[in-house]
Amino acid sequence: MKVGLIGTAAVAHKHAQAYRRLGFELVVCSNRNEERGRRFADQYEAEFVANYEQVCEDPRIDYVDLCTFPAFRLEPLLLSARAGKHVLVQKPIATSLDVARQMIQAAESAGVTLGVVSQHRFDESSRFLIKALREQRLGRILQCDCYLKWFRSQDYYGRPEKGSWQAEGGGVLINQAIHSIDLIRSFAGPVRYVFGMWQIAAAHQMESEDLVSAVLQYESGATGVIQASTAVWPGYPERIEIHGTKGSAIITGDRLSAWDVQDDGGEQPQLRTEVKSGASDPLAISLESFELQFQDFADAIRERRQPLVSGRDAFDALAIVEAIYESCRSGQPAKVEQL
Repeated sequence: MKVGLIGTAAVAHKHAQAYRRLGFELVVCSNRNEERGRRFADQYEAEFVANYEQVCEDPRIDYVDLCTFPAFRLEPLLLSARAGKHVLVQKPIATSLDVARQMIQAAESAGVTLGVVSQHRFDESSRFLIKALREQRLGRILQCDCYLKWFRSQDYYGRPEKGSWQAEGGGVLINQAIHSIDLIRSFAGPVRYVFGMWQIAAAHQMESEDLVSAVLQYESGATGVIQASTAVWPGYPERIEIHGTKGSAIITGDRLSAWDVQDDGGEQPQLRTEVKSGASDPLAISLESFELQFQDFADAIRERRQPLVSGRDAFDALAIVEAIYESCRSGQPAKVEQL
């Protein structure tokens, strides 16, 4: 695969490193900060171009990888789709459901593949649990929770765009916890209602929330809890807990740390205590899951199928985030919008 990349900030380095290990060619990149973009291009042996439009229309590439701020996704996607280029988007898909819907419709109308990076779907723990839940080894799910108690310094929020409503769409919920939200939805199914409470700028100088809690009701009748923060020092690995009528499973960081199931005759997982997590360092995460997702996206293009994490999947995760924000603002439960 030949890739064009727009945006060369921190997570773009993870993408470029994964491409190098996969044998994908990073052909061209762009950044609004020319000096930073040229350094990135030199590091990964790509061509730098000043305008993102040149990336979207480059005849050499198979797909465009958007590592921009979440507010700047629709314009390059529309241009890429018109040029017949597939598009991979760093999470979240957008800052609003209206824009996400436009992106999905534009990609589908143009016949191009749209994927959204949610690499933890490809963790060994996630893949094991998806299969185990499909086989009903935990029985009927009663409760599915996620806890993300991370720490980010004030320096992290030093750029005016970080944690802003306009550029990022919010704070910890949309930018950090959305990975865990995507996972619990993939484990327990669609969410029907949420009720949330937040703290705006609890421990940072920022526009949006750095601490939020929410209660969920899934369409299945199961319930759940989301707790997310970037204000908890020194930062602890994220955790997902699933409790069913036959037993329980816990993911800590990127590893399965507990599997307690009654009369379980299935394949037993290997439990791990050493985990990778962005709890206190945003880049202290494994490349392996990125590689698996990028390979799946490339295979989806070749096979003309949907990738494991499609634009529609990303819409569903964003819809939960937006409903929690709505509830936090109104003080009332909110219904989760469906595509």
